[in-house]
Order: sequence, then C-alpha cells, then structure tokens
Amino acid sequence: MSNDKVYIHEYIDITKQGRAKYMHHMTANWSPLAQEQRGQLCYGVWGTVGSTGRWPQVVNLWEEDGWDGLTSSFAHELADPSLQDPALATWWATAADLRSGGVDRILVPHPSTRTIEELCRASTTYAAYAHEMLTVEPGRADEFLDLAVDGVGEASDSGWVLIGAFRTAMRHDEEALLLWGIPDWPSWGKAERRMAERAADAVPSAARELLRSRERILLVDAPLSPLRTHRQPHREDRTGWQD
Repeated sequence: MSNDKVYIHEYIDITKQGRAKYMHHMTANWSPLAQEQRGQLCYGVWGTVGSTGRWPQVVNLWEEDGWDGLTSSFAHELADPSLQDPALATWWATAADLRSGGVDRILVPHPSTRTIEELCRASTTYAAYAHEMLTVEPGRADEFLDLAVDGVGEASDSGWVLIGAFRTAMRHDEEALLLWGIPDWPSWGKAERRMAERAADAVPSAARELLRSRERILLVDAPLSPLRTHRQPHREDRTGWQD
C-alpha cells in the first residue's frame, strides 16, 4: 500500500459564534465544488476542543491528487489578479464573515497512510481525534514516521488508532503530524492519564527519542466530515451560498 496524495492542512480562526456555520460552509458549499473543479477531496473538517488548544478554531484537511493535482489547484485559484477564483466571490464573502485568518501547511503522507476513500470504505467512526504536531531533529521526519508507524501498528494499547502520519513539506524535514482516532471518551481519558503519569505513550519510545517538541489537541468531526459520514459531501448537502 502506498499513498501518493498531497494534503493541505489548515488551522482556521473563527469569529464569534460562527464555527458551526463555517464547518457547514466548508463541507456543504466548498467541497462539492472543489471535487468537480479541482479533484480536491475533503479528508476532514473538525472543531478543536477548546480546552486543549485555540478556540474557537476549525482544522481542515484537504486531499490533493499528488503534486500535479496541487499544482493544478494553485493554477486554477491564482490565475486572477485578485488571487481568488472570481466565480467564488460570493463564497469568499460568506467565509470572510466567519473567520479572521489561519495558518496552512502542505503535508506529505507516510506510505502507510490510507487515503480518505480507503478510510471511508472502512466505515469506522470515532468519538474524537488526537491531533499531534511534532518537531524532530532536522532532516529526520521520515525516520520518525517510520519508527512511529512500525512501533504502533494498527492500534495502540489504549484503543487509539493511528489514522494518518504526515511530514510537513517546504521545511527542513523537522515537522510531523500524527492523527489518532479515539473510539470513545473513556479511551481518551485512560490514555491521557497513563501518559500524564508517564506509564505509557501512544508514540513508541524509539520514535520519541527524536522528538524536540510535541503538541496534542483534540478534535471532533463536523457533521458532514467524511470520517463521520463515510462519503464525500454532495451537492444536495449545499445550502445558502450557490455558485
């Protein structure tokens, strides 16, 4: 199994009480059009559990058809002098009222990471997700991911499932992302208690030796996120803004 996709990861800062509307706007209104025009798939849209990170915040993850797909997506979006697709002016205006900015990065998956279509076929649903952004010694992100994936396997003792393992592109190969599916809240509490007591860790010890920093936050699926529905958002999901 090998994953040759490329991913766009986004931290989005939400304004006021707009998080639910923004998540719907991204899944129901953006994703169907992006699928048709760009071949871009929605991997996930989540709300950050505020007690574990920034709030109110949304995390988006988009799956592009490799570097060629990302290149085509950028060419489509940035051809206009406004650096936005003019056909999406109304969509952008709606989104602007719901967010104040964000930070994006491009991710390259570990070969073992399943695509969103493979994950949807598995039809597994999770109560929450542990999103771990990690920095390692420069140039050793791939080594870290190999050790993390080989040491964990399909599931950890806590019941957490390693859904995805990625490294950040356009950097010095020192940043990685691990995304864990958590089956239920007691499984989260049990694992966090053991990690707080240093009795266990989701990341194998061989991989931890490369770590320089680590930040874990919790995420919960948006209602139309593919990992919840096991399908890509459809045109019939759309409401409000129309192209």
